[in-house]
Amino acid sequence: MWNGRLSLLFLAGLALLLGGCSLSRDRVRRADAVIEQLRDHSASCGQPDHCAAPSPYHGLYQESAQAAGPLHFVTLLDHGADSLALRLHLVRSAKKSIEVQTFIFAADDSGYLFLDELIKAARRGVKVRVIADQLFSLGDYTLLARLARAHANFELRLYNPAFDDAATQPLEFAANLLCCFFQFNQRMHNKLLLIDGETGLAGGRNYEDRYFDWDPEFDYRDRDVVVTGARAGAQMQASFEQFWAHPRTRSMAQLKDVNRRLLQVTREPAPPWSTPAWVRPARVAAISRQADDAQWIASRFVAPSFRVAEVDYFSDSPNKPLEPENRADKELTRHIITLLDGARHEIVLQTPYLVISRPARRVFRALRERTPELRVIVSTNSLAATDAFYVYALSHKYKKRYIKHLGFEIHEFKPFPGDAAQMIQGYEELSGPAEPLAVDDDLAPVPLHADEDRKVRLGLHAKSIVIDGRISLIGSHNFDPRSDNYNTESGFIIHDTAFAQALRRSVLRDTEPQNAWTIARRPRPVLVDRINNAINDFSTALPLFDFWPFRYATSFELKPGCQPLRSTDPGFYDCYEPVGDFPGVNLPLKSIYTRIVTAFGAGLVGIL
Repeated sequence: MWNGRLSLLFLAGLALLLGGCSLSRDRVRRADAVIEQLRDHSASCGQPDHCAAPSPYHGLYQESAQAAGPLHFVTLLDHGADSLALRLHLVRSAKKSIEVQTFIFAADDSGYLFLDELIKAARRGVKVRVIADQLFSLGDYTLLARLARAHANFELRLYNPAFDDAATQPLEFAANLLCCFFQFNQRMHNKLLLIDGETGLAGGRNYEDRYFDWDPEFDYRDRDVVVTGARAGAQMQASFEQFWAHPRTRSMAQLKDVNRRLLQVTREPAPPWSTPAWVRPARVAAISRQADDAQWIASRFVAPSFRVAEVDYFSDSPNKPLEPENRADKELTRHIITLLDGARHEIVLQTPYLVISRPARRVFRALRERTPELRVIVSTNSLAATDAFYVYALSHKYKKRYIKHLGFEIHEFKPFPGDAAQMIQGYEELSGPAEPLAVDDDLAPVPLHADEDRKVRLGLHAKSIVIDGRISLIGSHNFDPRSDNYNTESGFIIHDTAFAQALRRSVLRDTEPQNAWTIARRPRPVLVDRINNAINDFSTALPLFDFWPFRYATSFELKPGCQPLRSTDPGFYDCYEPVGDFPGVNLPLKSIYTRIVTAFGAGLVGIL
């Protein structure tokens, strides 16, 4: 026991040592002076509109602003490469301001491409502000010191930095877990791009190759929505301003490691910001050309947009969960719960992590008692597709609860879905049919299905709900305890039947047999089933040692020649065959790890 106490005291001392003291006001002022002295003040454009690229979105906003009643233009973004091309186009079209919020800002091609575009916009004269969560964003303090001086119109801040540092080393990570877990565990999960306060883009995507179909090994099936209109624009602007001014959002001069570097650069001047060297330059050039093509933008995004009156952007308080008395603390969560509780016919839910929070479980249980015929169709990841096996393990633990007691119809996304070629755009599409890319073999696009050994694994990352075919929600909220209680989240709630039907079709495509396995009760003789269920219930209720291997449900594959059926249909077992709990998993250790977390991880539901 004494040795344990000594270990805790040592770790606590280590936390204090690594955390160090906060920066003095004098050091912050001195670093700010260096930034002001050395940052670029030049302007590449002298025109009133700051040489903004022509864009059909300016016309949409004018139409929205002049409408007699509320009017928004809404477009669903199902493809990663599309979403990146539109982001580049919108940044180039900015006349006054650009605001960005993101959870991840990676130092790869897509991350650097977007960053480079932001700095170019700042040089044109556009005011650019970026808030990134510190834990997974540009964790190189030397790079951040350069960005602090990139241009007078460009400013980057980090949310909730661990020990007031931009870079979190492994020892610091461990020390934060020990001394400051509650604060360290709370992150800014918001994703937002706002142009001139008029057009905003939000959803599930961060700035990393795998969110834009650019990773050769693993890409996300994700979703964004772009909204143009005065009402939603004002809501997005207000949310961003709240985060920008909050004490948990720190400037570069307030970060200890960046501050230290800034106070050195007067003696060691760094080169000005220049366009990075791309890993795949031909691919970057191709998507850049697409972003400049206003006609392509109009046909690809504006023409299929929906005219919607009622659109709202919701965001949690930046101090969540440290202000429990603040009603804005769980703004988005409360709206989701209220909308779910009003469902009468059908809920279509897509989440990468099926770990339903306690308030949501209460709502679904009440709905099942009040409206037994209500369908709840769930699209989520299989173990083979997920990027977080430990979270999947908790979903695996509670499948009986979801299927039997809450009535969920669960479909788990396959890592190599049959419709992958349509879900993920090939790189060739970005170059256009008349202008094929000429690249070296080592930079060539990775085919989706041409070579079985070179497939790109896919995983769901989209977070969407459709209620009764008329109300839609798209955002960053995973509908799990972490999103409810810890992370700040944001997203759009859209009241429009036509848009809801388009979103519903998109989600249901991911549940089709070629793209997902169906989860259903194992067929067993009645007596065996009752005994197994009793043991399974007892084992699941234990906080630890949930080792019962004969789970209530398993994965099923549609047999050739059969038509898709609901898992409750009497003919289901004639047309579906069981394929095991973890189909598609080729690593035995992954299955073992998953079962261990299932057994011991119940207490981690709220933080994973």
